[in-house]
Amino acid sequence: MSEPLRSGLRFGLIGAGRIAEAYVQAFAGQERARIVAVADVRPEAAFALAGRLGYPAFASHKAMSLACPLDAVVVCTPPVSHPDVALHFLRRRVHVLCEKPLSIDSHSARLMAHVARRTGAVLAMASKFRYVEDVVRARDLVASGTIGEIVQAENSFTGRIDMSARWSSDPRLSGGGVLIDNGTHSVDLLRCFLGPLVEVQVVEGPRSQGLAVEETVRLFVRNAAGVLGSIDLSWSLGKETASYLTLYGTEGVLHLGWRGSRYRRTGSEDWVSFGTGYDKLQAFRSQIENFVRAIAGEEELRITMADALASVEVVEAAYRALHASRWTAIGDPERLRRPRTLSLVAGERR
Repeated sequence: MSEPLRSGLRFGLIGAGRIAEAYVQAFAGQERARIVAVADVRPEAAFALAGRLGYPAFASHKAMSLACPLDAVVVCTPPVSHPDVALHFLRRRVHVLCEKPLSIDSHSARLMAHVARRTGAVLAMASKFRYVEDVVRARDLVASGTIGEIVQAENSFTGRIDMSARWSSDPRLSGGGVLIDNGTHSVDLLRCFLGPLVEVQVVEGPRSQGLAVEETVRLFVRNAAGVLGSIDLSWSLGKETASYLTLYGTEGVLHLGWRGSRYRRTGSEDWVSFGTGYDKLQAFRSQIENFVRAIAGEEELRITMADALASVEVVEAAYRALHASRWTAIGDPERLRRPRTLSLVAGERR
């Protein structure tokens, strides 16, 4: 193990917005990782965050890399900038934890993965729901056959949010609207339980906020075995559901909830509760710990590079489906002509 790892990996924080604040909280108390500098193209934001915490601040990621010895960085900038920022550090063998989506297109995402493999730097996409303890427990329950084989999955990430002044609704910065924003979480979460997805269809709802991008959509996805998943996404619709993911199996049903999770086996009247619900800070901390251990060679990334690339491919195909108004192949169209099989597993490289 290297000396920097024993004394705590030195992280640079790129971007000083809302998500950066969550990372600052998550890094607090970490024994093997610490933030040592903050950079943002908005100097006032960088200096405000860094000054409050006692870190040096920089007006660009390049200035930070010249002035600070870094082992790793967390990229919290708008998605269109992810490749430029990540590649700058990967080429210098600095490890990169990049907020979702990894990129707005599969070509640049594959380039990021290629450079990471060539230099030996660890590249990971941050997708917090994979690290929620209830999700981890649910995966174990599904793998053990508690609810049988999954036959359908339903996900909902909706809420009433004024997006008029947020960069997430500016396609020049975000690459799209709610589909690429919240949808990246949804796609990764469904892949977590359904494995590789092969087809997608998307329907858009009204743009009640008058945004230049989609603000309400419904996605339908299928995996190679024909299992159907549905996803509701909206910045303008508040469903206020207790669960954000429901898995229907041949032997029961499982709900992953915001304040707690539960399942019930077919034939039973009793629900079995587990977990404490969605804890954002816990998820971020677990994500950082997994990333640090992966750098040390102690464990595998929970979200593999195949997972990260697949999430970009699915969202990319979802936009094609939105414009075409029909079921659309994800990745290689020839795959849809092959016989369906149950042998595909989550994380498989396509």
